[in-house]
This record gives sequence, C-alpha cells and structure tokens, in this order.
Amino acid sequence: MPGNLFIVCAPSGAGKTSLVAELLKRDSRVRLSVSFTTRAPRPAEIDGRDYHFIDSARFQAMVEQGEFLESAEVHGNFYGTSQTWIADQRAAGHDILLEIDWQGAQQVRTLIPDVIGIFVMPPSLPALRARLENRRQDSAEVIERRLRAARSEISHVSEFDYVIINKEFEEARRDLSAVVRTSRLLLSSQSARHPEILKPFGKI
Repeated sequence: MPGNLFIVCAPSGAGKTSLVAELLKRDSRVRLSVSFTTRAPRPAEIDGRDYHFIDSARFQAMVEQGEFLESAEVHGNFYGTSQTWIADQRAAGHDILLEIDWQGAQQVRTLIPDVIGIFVMPPSLPALRARLENRRQDSAEVIERRLRAARSEISHVSEFDYVIINKEFEEARRDLSAVVRTSRLLLSSQSARHPEILKPFGKI
C-alpha cells in the first residue's frame, strides 16, 4: 500500500512550519519532503534539513531534466520538489508531507489525484501582520508584500480538503495530527495494511 501524500499550504506567518515540525516530532510515520530552493538560508536553517539550497543555474537545469514533481516562484525565489524521492518513499509505504504553496499544490494534484490537501489559516489578517512583525525577519516593505500575497493565497483555500485555523497553536497541532491519523483509517488503507483481519469477515 503506497503511503499517503499530504500537502500543507499556508500564507507566510500562519504557523505552518511550526505545526509541521511538531507533527514530525510526534509521528515517526510521516516524512518531510525537503524542497530545493534558490533563496538564501535564514538564520539557523541547515542545508539538507530545512531546504536544499542551490543556485538558479542548477535549479533551471533540474527543471529541464524533469526532476521536479512541482516547482514554483514565490517572492522572487524558486522552489521545487524531487519527483524521484517522493515516488520511492511512497512505494516503501511511508507517508510524505510537502510544505508548498498553492501553485505547487495545483501541479501535484494534477499528477497525483489522491493527494490530501491541508490549508493552514491565520485567525485574521491583523493577527498575521502581528506575527510577521514579531518574528523580526523582514522589513516593513517585505511584510506588506507578504500580506498582499496572503490575500491571494487564501483565495485558493477552496482547493484543499481540510482547513486548520491556527488561532491557538496546541489546538491547531491536534487538528493536523487528526487529519493524518484519519487518512490512515480509510477502508482502502486499512484493507491494504491489514488484510488478515478484514478478509475473513467477507469481501472487501
């Protein structure tokens, strides 16, 4: 039984990265796809753990060679997901999680219809502004650009299967874990994983 493929999408500052980090810490069955990017590392980010940091020339070469399941330009930088790694991990039965934007989500959904889309929402735009300002990583101009992008990104929320409103972190963390656990309990998944239990009771 191939592992599930989850997409987690959110506007910058909504708390997606922190929620995903907690999920990975508590659920060893989920593996994070580490994207390739042309942007510079932020403080404390490590190459190969947070992203594969590469230059534009190499990124373009990978695009031309068809190495990406999806790729997109976000805030002037390019991001891409390794197609081979995703296929190999799912074939081994591992659940895979992608942290990508709505453009990438559309590309993945076209190629892999059974992908499970999760959108993380901030409780409001003023709350999102406060979070962006409090993390003290961006200039006022960049924050305004991110807020404009957030409005555009949130307009695509209807394309996702689940919506998590990150008003209170612990509740949002439990919601994300619940989506992952529920997806594993679908009849099709349980039948493939535990035929010795279900088949004796009839056709499935």
